[in-house]
Amino acid sequence: MEPDVPTLQGDLLLQAVQGMERPLFVLAEDWRFRYVNPAGARVLDRTVEGLIGRDVWEEFPEAVGSPFEQLYRRVRATRETGSTEAWFEPLGKWFRADAFLTEAGLVVTYDDVTERRRILEEREQAGRHLMLLGDINLAMTSTFDTDEAVDRFARLVVPLLADLCLVSVVDPDGTRRDIGRAHSDPDLVEAMHRYADARVATNRPSAPVPTALRDSRPVIIPQLTDAHVEAMVANPEARAALRPLDITAVAVFPLIARGETFGALTLANGSGRGAHTEAELRTAEIASRRAALALDNARLAAASQQVAERLQLSLLSPPVQPDRLELSVRYRPATRGVSIGGDWYDAFLQPDGDTVLVIGDVMGHDIEAAAAMGQVKTLVRGIGYDRLDEPAGLLRRVDHALVGLDVPAMATALVARVELVGDPEGRPARQLRWATAGHPDPLLLLEDGTVIDLAAPIGPPVGIGWLGPRTDAVSPLPDGSTLLLFTDGLFERRTMLLDEGRDLLRDLVGGSAGLPLDALCDRLLTGMLDADVEDDVAVLAVRMHPLGAQRPEEAGPELLPPALPIL
Repeated sequence: MEPDVPTLQGDLLLQAVQGMERPLFVLAEDWRFRYVNPAGARVLDRTVEGLIGRDVWEEFPEAVGSPFEQLYRRVRATRETGSTEAWFEPLGKWFRADAFLTEAGLVVTYDDVTERRRILEEREQAGRHLMLLGDINLAMTSTFDTDEAVDRFARLVVPLLADLCLVSVVDPDGTRRDIGRAHSDPDLVEAMHRYADARVATNRPSAPVPTALRDSRPVIIPQLTDAHVEAMVANPEARAALRPLDITAVAVFPLIARGETFGALTLANGSGRGAHTEAELRTAEIASRRAALALDNARLAAASQQVAERLQLSLLSPPVQPDRLELSVRYRPATRGVSIGGDWYDAFLQPDGDTVLVIGDVMGHDIEAAAAMGQVKTLVRGIGYDRLDEPAGLLRRVDHALVGLDVPAMATALVARVELVGDPEGRPARQLRWATAGHPDPLLLLEDGTVIDLAAPIGPPVGIGWLGPRTDAVSPLPDGSTLLLFTDGLFERRTMLLDEGRDLLRDLVGGSAGLPLDALCDRLLTGMLDADVEDDVAVLAVRMHPLGAQRPEEAGPELLPPALPIL
């Protein structure tokens, strides 16, 4: 059936339309095909004779409610030209349709844009994959916590590369842990955890992860069968845990760095997604290599940090616990860089029985600062034990020794001595004698919550060979009071003045009266420090339990050197 010649404006126009390479059809007012050119019939997988006179909605019922129907009805209602681009499921193709209204009817020209869309989607997917690889680098290199890095990785690759991701890590002792877990369907997360908890203990040696770990090669299963599952999982309960996940495709990539295989990446798809595409597998392999390098760096950094912390703790010996004196210490390394630095505390008994308290800060925050701190601490302890000098004299001798021995260190320090004296009525009492070499003054917390700033003449830091005077200060230490020595990292902040930081500390201390000593120290750290500590912090707290009473149980056992010659 051909349209009327006047309607189509003559034979020349009809011949042109017939010969067009671009598909075209015309719909009459009753939505029947009035005209279809041969190119249009071919694209629709029909013949011209099979379409002419037929209702478009009966012939293509899948188009009802589609963007194409919406376009045709809108153009007919508004008489304005329009276009749309959408997927047409019956033909498995993408079409771009342009429609306009004429006297002959609704004219629709359309193109199969499936190939163009495929190229565009591949480019977009490649862009997303590149962004994913960048996100993986950023997320995994911003933490030294292996478990956290693996968890970030799993959450990033789902759902772009797979429906499910499990990341296995082999610890130095050979233990395998499935710690990175993510699923695109929130309703299946619990099932994923049940299976992940079971699979480490129930995987057969022939399972994909053990195979990838053993052979250091990827294992790809495009279509997972019951036979695969039987070969993978030995335990019926583990197979039952796997069933709700409806896994149909699996891809496992080993995590290899510096020639060592220390983990594996498992990607799995459900039945709705099918096998992994070549692009997904290529990106997953690249991602596994980048993740392996990042995890290896995290492992090395964690090992270095552990060594640094152990070295630091070895330099910070536990304090003595003299009768009726309770001592508590805290050390918090900076969270940036190496967890080791120049802050230190010390407490020891002199041969006459007095307790010497020391806190200091060697300039710097690195291994060199820690090494210098060890030398300074040793000199203070050795000279302080051998010579019964007052604190100012001890600082003077340490200063000269550092210069004379060419120790490359400069440090602030505060040395204090708890002395047993008699009060005006002749009863036993305590007093504090202390001197400071450029170090923050201590605080004294009384039982009623009063906080006293203890001030002494400030001398210069040790390590410069100061020839001028160094002066002691003396203060009573009432029963029940608590002495607090600390380094400047506890209250110094870039965002506030020093006095403001110290005022905050004083208020926090005043509100902590009555707390056990350990709880008081913990509160100082949590109340004054945020998660991103920029400087090391050392705290030494001493509680003066009553002299005329037994040592309280909460103070813990008395801890003294095994052999202390009392002069």
